Amino acid sequence: MENKKNSRLVDALLVLLIILPLALALTLKICTTPDAPLEDGVVISGAQVYFTIPMPLQEWPITAAQVNSWAVILSILGVCLYLTHGIKVIPDSKRQLAAEWIVDTVNKLVKSNMGEQFMDFAPFVAGILALSALSSLSSLLGLFAPTSDLNIVLGWAILVFILITHYKLKGGLWNYIKGFFSPIPVFAPLNIIGEVATPISMSFRHYGNVMSGMVISTLIAYALRSLSNMLLGWLPGILGKIPFLQVGLPAVLSLYFDIFSGCMQAFIFAMLTMMFVATAVPEE
Repeated sequence: MENKKNSRLVDALLVLLIILPLALALTLKICTTPDAPLEDGVVISGAQVYFTIPMPLQEWPITAAQVNSWAVILSILGVCLYLTHGIKVIPDSKRQLAAEWIVDTVNKLVKSNMGEQFMDFAPFVAGILALSALSSLSSLLGLFAPTSDLNIVLGWAILVFILITHYKLKGGLWNYIKGFFSPIPVFAPLNIIGEVATPISMSFRHYGNVMSGMVISTLIAYALRSLSNMLLGWLPGILGKIPFLQVGLPAVLSLYFDIFSGCMQAFIFAMLTMMFVATAVPEE
């Protein structure tokens, strides 16, 4: 009985670890967001800067994208600890079955796209999928999605680029340098540009799709509000101020841009990571 009570207490603390970081991030946004001016028009801006840290060369801004990214990371940690708490050799709980299904699915994904020799790469791929997808889905809570900030996604892409270069260097430094002059030396500048373009293309593809969806949703929501005020503003009292035409369509767009598109971009980023790393290893 005592063990069961302790187990439930740990579960409650882990659930709190899942919820609390996102709740604190949302509270910070609410407390620091200035009141929007009453003006005609729509304003689309980047991540809010909470404060800056003095540095030798220039100030280091701490933005909503950074704070929300860490909140998502801590929530993912809480989910992992919750799903694996009290695991047994023979599963007897739905959460252990869910954890095993996630591990099995990622292992199959890595095996089919990278091969047996890259099975140790599965946790990294699972981390990319979870971090990217949940970062995009955090916008459903009213948070600034970290994937809407190019700096965040570019950081992920640079990490992947370091891994790609690491595996390419397994064939030797000379072979790595010689590869830039293949098939003929005149192609060296293009090969170097192509090498540097890998993290840039990965980050801009992910960021561009997520950011464009947010912009489109914002513009359509504002247009529907304006149209509602124009057509139904004559209604008496508070009824004339309710944006009736905003009901429905923004929610449908959110299902696509925030959920489907966000999860799809996470999958594409993970697939590109696996493809680039697997093809970077010299066959010999």
